[in-house]
Amino acid sequence: MEIKDIKLSEIRISELNTRKDLESGTEDSSLSDLANSIKEKGLLNPITVKRNESDTYDLIVGQRRFLACQNLGWQSIPAIIRDIADDTDGTIISLIENVHRADMNPIDKARAYEKIYEEYKDYSKIANETGVSVATIKRYLKILDLAPSIQERLSTADGPAGIATLSKIAETFPVEQQEEVLNKIGGFKQQIQLEMIKRSGGNLSELEVLKGQALEGALDVRLCRGLEKCTFIPPELRGLVKSAVEKFKKDGSTQELEI
Repeated sequence: MEIKDIKLSEIRISELNTRKDLESGTEDSSLSDLANSIKEKGLLNPITVKRNESDTYDLIVGQRRFLACQNLGWQSIPAIIRDIADDTDGTIISLIENVHRADMNPIDKARAYEKIYEEYKDYSKIANETGVSVATIKRYLKILDLAPSIQERLSTADGPAGIATLSKIAETFPVEQQEEVLNKIGGFKQQIQLEMIKRSGGNLSELEVLKGQALEGALDVRLCRGLEKCTFIPPELRGLVKSAVEKFKKDGSTQELEI
């Protein structure tokens, strides 16, 4: 690995880069803000590239920084040159660097996870490489089963719902019903949305009934890890709840306990 200034004309945006929403550099409204910041303070973090046999470079990490510097008219840019054996290694590096960014949209993340899964076929290995839990990886992959119209909304900054809710919709309802499901559960907290989907059993009519119950506050679900953290349980019921929890554990169940 080495760091040096590279001419921008020698760098191309690699297919390995996970940021598919920025390819033209005009879709990201904050790109001009980044360019102004770089102009004022300089480039604080080099981009990451891999060298090709023709002495050109593929951009692996830092697409926004590259485009911002390009817009500023820079001729060269500081870059970390990585020795990458194959496309999978390059994708993993790009994913690890980008997946935790707040401005990376869910669909780009999901497609990156999908590409790595196609190579590894092992959720645990992906989790080890990225530092992201298996459950979270599966949720992102599941949103690729959503209706195209919902996926399009997810590719913008203003997504229609949280990833947990969206993955559960994709898991429970067919594509042609998913927009209607979103309309019915919209406006509720995510935990209530998940409870509505769970109790509906994939039935739209039942979901409408649950919507009415939720509006009345009947589905105000709260989660806590340990009885001592369940401060909303009245003191007179704590003994009963504790007994139920202990029996639940003794039976060896790993499911959530609903009270």
